[in-house]
Amino acid sequence: MNRKVLSIIGVLIIFLAFQSCASKPERTLLKRYFDAVSLRDTTTMSTMALEPVSIDFASWEIIAIGEETVEPFKLPEMDKKEQELKKKVEESVGITLDARDALDEAKFELENARTRSARRAARKKVEEMQKKYDEQYEKHKNLQKEYNEAKAAAAREEEIATFSLGTGELPTIRTFTGKVRFKTVDVAVKQKDGESKTYRFYLRKYDLTDESLGRHYRGRWIIERIEEVK
Repeated sequence: MNRKVLSIIGVLIIFLAFQSCASKPERTLLKRYFDAVSLRDTTTMSTMALEPVSIDFASWEIIAIGEETVEPFKLPEMDKKEQELKKKVEESVGITLDARDALDEAKFELENARTRSARRAARKKVEEMQKKYDEQYEKHKNLQKEYNEAKAAAAREEEIATFSLGTGELPTIRTFTGKVRFKTVDVAVKQKDGESKTYRFYLRKYDLTDESLGRHYRGRWIIERIEEVK
């Protein structure tokens, strides 16, 4: 067999190996993860999974791979919602404090009322101001809760995206555009005691672009979370 033929065969072998790895990224990722688990290498596990889980196993196998889905990168929208709610909360603070001041003033008037009719009018005013304050306070509390949830969701999305990109902190990532790929993988695990369990691995991969710099960031598949399937 001449050298040219050997070269072609070598190129084909490399190409097929690359295609195999590229077409089955979840297998490569999970093999590395379980190898790290077997070595109790939590440092390596944490480079692949946001919340590493140490699984007791003697053997494992992939039994199902969910259909890959693709969605737009939502962090810019999430950030916009967070900022809008932050502004509303700040405005609500002033309105709530004004309502509290009005209630305190009404209570002061009641305490200093001297005649029966004045006390009756002051008591009615206190009841009205108390109702207004309670309603406003409830609105503010709900708005604050909504803001906290939006802030936490945006921070979580930023954390996952940054983890997938593997570039460290990106101050302008909330302005990036791009796509997010999702996939689930079910793994059957045989434990060392002979019992079997099934775990679902939630995978993500981010491909983003910084439009202001014209720079593309190609992320890697990462394990967002791991759940036992009951």
